[in-house]
Amino acid sequence: MQSKKIVIKNEAGLHARPAALFVQTAGKFISDIKVKKDNKEADAKSIMGIMALGVSKGDEVQIITRGEDEKEALEALIDLLENKLKGE
Repeated sequence: MQSKKIVIKNEAGLHARPAALFVQTAGKFISDIKVKKDNKEADAKSIMGIMALGVSKGDEVQIITRGEDEKEALEALIDLLENKLKGE
């Protein structure tokens, strides 16, 4: 299992387009991937689950990966959130 907490920096949080890109990226991996915000948890491969978390700019989320490619999955999702969605 791999896990990391991150503060969301992009303006839109994980809504609409950023959420779709996040789910699309998560879907490239075999591992089970979860996103936790406060006491709620969602499947990172489910657009409805991610949208239901209501992640906004400044919120802290935890990404948890379990499986064959857990390290690569975590690195890709962190990179997406920290570097590719900055200005969204």
